[in-house]
Amino acid sequence: MAQFINKRTDVVTEALDGLIAASGGALARLDGYPHIRVVHRADWDRSKVALVSGGGSGHEPAHAGFVGPGMLTAAVCGDVFASPGVDAVLAGILAVTGRAGCLLTVKNYTGDRLNFGLAAERARAFGLDVEMVIVGDDVALPDLPQARGLAGTLLVHKIAGALAEAGSTLEVVARTARRVAATAKSIGMSLDTCTVPGSPKEDRVPAGMAELGLGIHGEAGVEQIRFSDARSAVETAAGKLAAVMGEGPHVALLNNLGGTSMLEMSILAHDLRACAIGERLTHLVGPASLMTSLDMHGFSLTVFPAETADLDALAAPVPMPAWPGLSALGPVAVQPLPDGLTPQTPAPSHDEATRGFVLGCCRALIAMEADLNALDAKSGDGDTGSTLANAARALAEAVDRLPLADPAQLLRAIGLELGQTVGGSSGVLLAILFAAAGDAASGGLPMREALQAGLARMQEVGGARLGDRTMVDALAPALEALAHGLRPAAEAARAGADHTATLRRAKAGRAAYLNETQLAGHVDPGAEAVARLFEHVAATARTAEA
Repeated sequence: MAQFINKRTDVVTEALDGLIAASGGALARLDGYPHIRVVHRADWDRSKVALVSGGGSGHEPAHAGFVGPGMLTAAVCGDVFASPGVDAVLAGILAVTGRAGCLLTVKNYTGDRLNFGLAAERARAFGLDVEMVIVGDDVALPDLPQARGLAGTLLVHKIAGALAEAGSTLEVVARTARRVAATAKSIGMSLDTCTVPGSPKEDRVPAGMAELGLGIHGEAGVEQIRFSDARSAVETAAGKLAAVMGEGPHVALLNNLGGTSMLEMSILAHDLRACAIGERLTHLVGPASLMTSLDMHGFSLTVFPAETADLDALAAPVPMPAWPGLSALGPVAVQPLPDGLTPQTPAPSHDEATRGFVLGCCRALIAMEADLNALDAKSGDGDTGSTLANAARALAEAVDRLPLADPAQLLRAIGLELGQTVGGSSGVLLAILFAAAGDAASGGLPMREALQAGLARMQEVGGARLGDRTMVDALAPALEALAHGLRPAAEAARAGADHTATLRRAKAGRAAYLNETQLAGHVDPGAEAVARLFEHVAATARTAEA
C-alpha cells in the first residue's frame, strides 16, 4: 500500500518537525535526533508542575499534538509503536522540570513502564521531584492484571494539565491524575488492521467481522465478532463498559483510531446517545482522532465518572487544535422550517393501475442500485445507483399520499417529493423535470410532450445537451421515440445510453473532470438508468398485453 512517506527510518523525525514547523513557534524540540525525540512547549519557564508523557509514535495527535498550555509540557516520542529509550525520557524530564516537580503519565505497556520508570528514578537522583501515574483503562479483559492504556490517557492529560496550569502542587496534580486513571474505562473496536509505514498490511479481519477489545499497536483484539452496522457496534462496546462503570453520570470520549471517516464517527456519536448507557452520558469529548493506531478503521469509547471540577478542567480552553473540547450531550434540537417551506402536497387520490406503475418503476430502480454504483465508480463518485434507489424508496413510501388519479398533479407531487428527499444535483434536476412536466400537463399538453417540456426546463437549468454524456443522451431520444410506442422508446434509450460509452469527453456532471482514458468504454450511469427504466416499462407493458 502506497503511503505519503519518504524513508521509513525518517517518518517520526520528519512528522515531528512538520508539527513543530506548523505550530507558529508554540513548540520546540530538543537536540539529539534521531535517538532523542522530545517535543516541548517553547514558552515553558519551569515555574509550574511539568507534565510529561509519550510512548511509541503512530498514535497521532497523541502525544506531541497535546503539548501546550493546559495539557502536556513535553512529549517523548519513540519509533512507531515502540517505547522511547530511558535517555530520551530523562532528557524530556530534565528539560522541563523545575522546583514545582514533574508528573509522568505512562500508558500501561511493559516498554513504557520500564523506560519511563527508570528515567524517573534517574531524575530523582538529580534531586528532581517526579511522580508517575500508570493508565490502564482497557476493559477488554476485565481480569487482566495489566490492563492496557488507551484513549482514557487523554482525560488524564487534560484534567491534570488544567490543574497544573492553574498552579496546583504536584501532590494535588498526581492524586487527581491517579483517580482519573483508575476510573476511566475504555474499549476499542475495528473493522480492519492498520498499515505500519514501510511494511505490508496484515489482513486478518474477514469481511463482515470486527475485532473487539484491541489495543493501539495493531495487535489483535480479544475476539472477532459479527459486524452488521454502527448501531450494533456501539451497543456492543457500551455493553462491555456498562459492566464496569460506576454509578452516576459519566463523560464519554469517542476516539477515532485513525482510518474512520468523520461521517462514520458522527453516526457513532448519534448511536451513542441511543445506546444502553446513553442516558448516563452527560458530556462528550469528540468524536475526534485523539489516540490513533495509524490508519486503523475503528474507534474506541471511553467513559469516566467526572466530578464537577473534572468537567471544569475538561472544558477549560486550550490552544492546541487536536483537543476537540467538551460538549454537553443532549437531544437533537429541531427548529421549524421557515415560512413558505413547509411541504404542501396535493390531496391524495387512488388509481390502482398508476399505483402499480409507480411501484414497479421504484422496484426497478432499487434493483439497479449496485450495478449503477459500480458503473458510476468508473466515471464519478460511485453513488448514482444509491441516489436513484433512495429516490425510488422515498416515492414507494409516499405512493399512497400521491394524487394518483390526476396525472398533472402526480407529476408535480413527484417533483416535490424528489426535491425534499434526494440529495445532490440529481435530486434537484429530477425535481425540476417533474415539476415543469406537471405544469405543462396542467396547461393541456399530453404526457409525452409534458415530459419533453420538463426535460427542456431541466436542460435549461442544468446546462446538459445531447452529446454531453449525461442521462439526457438516453432520455431525449426516448421521449422523442415514445410517439411510436414504448418499445421504440426503450430501443432509443438503449442506443443513446450505449452511445455515451463512445463519447471521449463529458461536458456536464462529475465525469467532466475525468480524462478520455478514464471515460473510454464506460456507459454514463444516468443514461444507463434511463435505458433500463424504459426497458422495464416496455417489458411490463408487453407482459400485460400478453
